[in-house]
Amino acid sequence: MKQTLVALVEDKPGVLNRVASLFRRRNFNIESLTVGHSEKPGVSRMTIVTDEYENIRRNVIRANLLKLINVIEVQDVTDQPCVIRETALIKVQADATVRGQVMDVSEMYRARIVDVATETLVVEVTGEPGKVEALIEILEPFGVLEIMRTGKIAMTRGVVKPRPDLAPAAKTNGKH
Repeated sequence: MKQTLVALVEDKPGVLNRVASLFRRRNFNIESLTVGHSEKPGVSRMTIVTDEYENIRRNVIRANLLKLINVIEVQDVTDQPCVIRETALIKVQADATVRGQVMDVSEMYRARIVDVATETLVVEVTGEPGKVEALIEILEPFGVLEIMRTGKIAMTRGVVKPRPDLAPAAKTNGKH
């Protein structure tokens, strides 16, 4: 099983390195790590997906992340209702004889063709990780030449109440 964490971190140099180093020191594998700006200036949102280790309680990873400088909040969303998405670019061997078939399959998955060359197509797909995986499997017989996946992003469903205790990162200076 996989554990999914969403962290709010200060948008400063070195934060990503500190988070990755924490996982390295504990010998935990990161399946995917996606980082981007959040709705708050100076704050980034990280989605971290890792293997769930039986001998380590789930909250240990969360607690260790919270100890890091520049980490504002960490939420374990593994068992919460979430929207989880991933994007992939898939370069497929597709000469004129099979191009239409590749385009039809892509359309069934609501994927888009973002590049056309004489011998290849690049397909962009966004959706639940299972959908991305299924499209890749269906395209395999045509000849998948390259794949680039973004990693998972996650957001809890429903209304989120504003947290007044989360001061903007610039004012907290990494202190909780």
